[in-house]
Amino acid sequence: MFAIYSSTQPVEAIEQSDAQTRAAEVSGNTPAAAQTAATIIKTNTIATAPAKISPIKPGVNADYEALVKKQAEDKAKAEAAAKAKADAEAKAKADAAAKAKTQAKVVTVSHQTTSQPAATSGVNKGTFKVTFYDPAAMGSSMGYGGIAANLSVLPRGTRVKIQMSNGVTLYRTVNDTGGFAAGNPHQIDVAMPNSQIPAAGVLSATVTIIG
Repeated sequence: MFAIYSSTQPVEAIEQSDAQTRAAEVSGNTPAAAQTAATIIKTNTIATAPAKISPIKPGVNADYEALVKKQAEDKAKAEAAAKAKADAEAKAKADAAAKAKTQAKVVTVSHQTTSQPAATSGVNKGTFKVTFYDPAAMGSSMGYGGIAANLSVLPRGTRVKIQMSNGVTLYRTVNDTGGFAAGNPHQIDVAMPNSQIPAAGVLSATVTIIG
């Protein structure tokens, strides 16, 4: 026969451990219960006194802040440059308009200065030296209805009555000037066919403006 030995705890020890566990379960003092109670207490503390809890402060992104600042500065510079360009273009346009206006004024004054005064009808301009020329013989197509004169004395387009010293009266219109006019303003060169030019060649005449 063989004897059997067991290493199990005595019945009394097992019964005592089970009894303690049941007692803890009945009283609610198990480790899990203790942890749950601690969590509830902490939660209640936060709910009843939130001011005691340190607030959460958001962090600052330095790179993002720098980017936003640079973008704002670039925008301001671009707007300033655009305004400066617009102002410069407006000034240039105004200067050009002012210059054009000044030039137009100068031209107008110049024209007024160099233009020939209108002749007054019925005014006797005095005695003139009369010479003659044939436009056709000179290759000109101006015809025989005009005379050449000093345009500051007899403006172009002036209608005149010419009472020549040979008794002939002519009516002509000033339509030309000649090289003689600068040295002898009181001379007229009458257009006439060669066949009709007086034999004397040079006469004197009283010139009266008629229109």
